[in-house]
Amino acid sequence: MSKQQGAQFLGPQQREAAWEQLQTEQFDVVVVGGGVVGVGAALDAATRGLKVALVEARDYASGTSSRSSKMFHGGLRYLEQLEFGLVREALRERELSLTTLAPHLVKPLKFLFPLAHRVWERPYMAAGIFLYDRMGGAKSVPSQKHLTRAGALRMSPSLKRSSLTGGIQYYDTVVDDARHTMTVARTAAHYGAVVRTSTQVVGFLREADRVSGVRVRDCEDGRTAEVKGHVVINATGVWTDEIQALSRQRGRFRVRASKGVHIVVPRDRIVSEAAIILRTEKSVLFVIPWGSHWIIGTTDTDWNLDLAHPAATKADIDYILGHVNSVLVTPLTHADIDGVYAGLRPLLAGESDETSKLSREHAVARVAPGLVAIAGGKYTTYRVMAEDAVDVAAEDIPARVASSITEKVPLVNADGYFALINQTVQLGEQYGLHPYRVKHLLDRYGSLITEVLELGRQTPELLQPITDAPDYLQVEAVYAAAAEGALHLDDILARRTRIAIEYPHRGVNCAQQVAGLVAPILGWDAATVEREVDTYRARVEAEIESQTQPDDESADALRAAAPESRAEILEPVVVVPDRV
Repeated sequence: MSKQQGAQFLGPQQREAAWEQLQTEQFDVVVVGGGVVGVGAALDAATRGLKVALVEARDYASGTSSRSSKMFHGGLRYLEQLEFGLVREALRERELSLTTLAPHLVKPLKFLFPLAHRVWERPYMAAGIFLYDRMGGAKSVPSQKHLTRAGALRMSPSLKRSSLTGGIQYYDTVVDDARHTMTVARTAAHYGAVVRTSTQVVGFLREADRVSGVRVRDCEDGRTAEVKGHVVINATGVWTDEIQALSRQRGRFRVRASKGVHIVVPRDRIVSEAAIILRTEKSVLFVIPWGSHWIIGTTDTDWNLDLAHPAATKADIDYILGHVNSVLVTPLTHADIDGVYAGLRPLLAGESDETSKLSREHAVARVAPGLVAIAGGKYTTYRVMAEDAVDVAAEDIPARVASSITEKVPLVNADGYFALINQTVQLGEQYGLHPYRVKHLLDRYGSLITEVLELGRQTPELLQPITDAPDYLQVEAVYAAAAEGALHLDDILARRTRIAIEYPHRGVNCAQQVAGLVAPILGWDAATVEREVDTYRARVEAEIESQTQPDDESADALRAAAPESRAEILEPVVVVPDRV
């Protein structure tokens, strides 16, 4: 294992160099999938001293890992399902990320649990939250605090007095999932992994009875290549079964997709100094503070349609509004919604037909010599899942494989973060920025903040806000293309920033400006800029229109009709005969 100086810069030069490496080098591990589990597996393997390649058909976190409830949590509701091991494991991971691995991205968050029933609910929930507080090991967040009805209403004045009899305050954490996943990928590259997006697996290589690598296709220009590895890890989440079929090996488990929808509303629509968790007839509903907004969700319904672009329906949105409005003094309406997003949870198929009751435990299987699959789990336990996958993969690696050390490896921009927080004023003076803006940048880039801001030294206008998305500086779009692997407007507006869900225009109003900023870096000519803007606008229009539809089928048809930014991606991948 060695640190690769500058390798965490995932820009156009690194991308082309990675294509050459994929074709010419023999890897110990080839990871398929750029979600949090895939990039976690790449980091785990690289820090064990293994030679690692990771390929992703679209963008880092473009599937499930950018569409979560934005929480790094143990899962309070899983205690009721008696999944104590899962909760304990997740809380340990929460503590690790909060204190060591990613303190710039994972932040403590105060919650209010409103109590609706007298006598029995307070002791019942207090016991559960006490257990929750104690299962996480070392403590970096305060313990629970009990509130009267008046105390709960002081904390959350927007709640109806009639909706609660009291409350319990406890703490969990919040995370920008897409940035976190991308940062894990950069950290893997920092330790030597060859990582590349827009690189789709279209087949498997074989030697005798074992898998010996993958065939890949560049989703930008259609080039193909063969990538050789001692073992392939299938970490594709809801695409697990699809990749499994491509390998022509019988799987050891099946994955079911469960759709979760969230809405995003302005912060002033709900007055509360804490996040809120509400019980529903099926599960729970979170109301999470997110900058100048609230994220409210989620739903939990079976999904059997397009895996790449799950669509929210009017019924999904009405479900969320109905439940949150049952406790709010001033109801939310469709007009209050600035953003909507839908994601798919990869659940291990079980005996229950209700996706909300399927286990969030993960499973790892050696499907065939040279092929390992991992699925299930939850975002918070990605590091443990990655460790388990590499442990199983080690059986197919000729050399001795060291034990996992990722619990001791901070992400690339975590070291020095706390010191920089104390230097916020000085940084602001150095670059001519308000300390509030510097703090916002530190919570996105950590100790790499100076890399970002230095891009504005010779071009001072880059330190000005994006005109129609003033929460973000122009330099952030430039840095996304130069260092964070962004290849398309969608990558920048939906994942490197969250403009696509934080503004009513969903990024359309600033698409032209952002395209102009990144065109020199990505080599776009005027025609490419126009195509990128048109494609992004069509995607947003399709999503907004799908959100007025009554059912999944009609919403999916509208969303799936929108053009793809990656022109050469194959959907579905056709299984072709193996090369002899």
